[in-house]
Amino acid sequence: MTRPRILVVGAGFAGVECVRRLERRLSPGEAELTLVTPFAYQLYLPLLPQVASGVLTPQSIALSLRRSKKYRTRIIPGGAIGVDLASKVCVVRTITDQIVNERYDYLVLAPGSVTRTFDIPGLVDNAFGMKTLAEAAYIRDHVISQLDLADASQDPAERAARLQFVVVGGGYAGTETAACLQRLTHAAVKRYPRLDPSLIKWHLIDIAPKLMPELGDKLGRSAQEILHRRGIEISLGVSIEKAGPTEVTFTDGRVVPTHTLIWTAGVVASPLIATLGAETVRGRLAVNAEMNLPGHDGVFALGDAAAVPDRAKGGDAVCPPTAQHAMRQGKVVADNVIATLRGQALRPYEHKDLGLVVDLGGKDAVSKPLGLELHGLPAQAVARGYHWSALRTGVAKTRVLTNWTLNAIAGDDFVRTGFQARRPAKLKDFEYTDTYLTPEQVREQVEASAPREG
Repeated sequence: MTRPRILVVGAGFAGVECVRRLERRLSPGEAELTLVTPFAYQLYLPLLPQVASGVLTPQSIALSLRRSKKYRTRIIPGGAIGVDLASKVCVVRTITDQIVNERYDYLVLAPGSVTRTFDIPGLVDNAFGMKTLAEAAYIRDHVISQLDLADASQDPAERAARLQFVVVGGGYAGTETAACLQRLTHAAVKRYPRLDPSLIKWHLIDIAPKLMPELGDKLGRSAQEILHRRGIEISLGVSIEKAGPTEVTFTDGRVVPTHTLIWTAGVVASPLIATLGAETVRGRLAVNAEMNLPGHDGVFALGDAAAVPDRAKGGDAVCPPTAQHAMRQGKVVADNVIATLRGQALRPYEHKDLGLVVDLGGKDAVSKPLGLELHGLPAQAVARGYHWSALRTGVAKTRVLTNWTLNAIAGDDFVRTGFQARRPAKLKDFEYTDTYLTPEQVREQVEASAPREG
């Protein structure tokens, strides 16, 4: 008999945890495992700001999926761009730009999320994102190049514009990005005797009335005080009205001359979810507590792309798109796929949030593990200890710990790797959100290839 095919889409926290558990708990003869992902690594997303600031090297948080010889999952290098639930087909665009149909018996959707943008003039053409490894590495090059270009400029207005930086988004990603990159520029400018350090200005803005409201009032104020002390200007209740290549207009009327706009104002579920034509909750696929898609016994969804009921909170609450939920959901979905395969009962997902950690660089951090509010070095120890323990492989743990140690002893370096020698790349160039099919196009693709596959 042909082995049933289990297809997993996405190699984030959720997808990788699911695949690894399936490999451990299924015998080779029970099922054929396939993983669809554009990159053969799992990205440890929470540490991206430290890659952008140069504290960590890019490869230290990119955990290779091909390193171990014992894993048997077939990896398809490409992105899922459509799903036909009726025909049990996932349409994949490979990295060679071919479109292929992958049939499945069981489907696990963990495609993650993409940066949430709005219809703001000039935003996607002029802003940088902070969602991928390439974006983090590119932003580092860009920020250091602004110091070089300001140092070379004879125009005071251009020099001032290049030394102003705007970060939009007062959540964890935006706050940590602003904090880490501000430390980088503060240290780097000391190596530029012709530049006035007071010209370097960082702006952190968010439409919300509070910075990181999940931390609570006390820790939120503590984080805000740390950033103020460093000279970061925080504007709440403010967003972007329009973005140009050399200036940004805020909704309060201010115009800030800048060549650097970093957009981290939240995420939305992968556009893949819209191709299913199924019910969604704020763009995330509506699933039950077992993370099964109602009406489709062999289809599961989890992580950022799924609205998984939060049984620990009750009511209509859904799990937030965080790593700690995604990793645990991955294990439960793997068990439920196996249970479905073997005709056993499924178990619901339930997990009480363990808390929050925010690394602001250096000795600064705020953390709330298990409800305990910490700041300063104790918070930093908890934050880095949590991230270090969450890294999946010993190689990654060793690289990250070595990077942290070297940075603490030797300080920052200010090397540009050469990305700026190529054409400028902004938010629209990194996440490929325009490659997905409509449900009608998915259906056409499946029907067109059906005779050849029969």
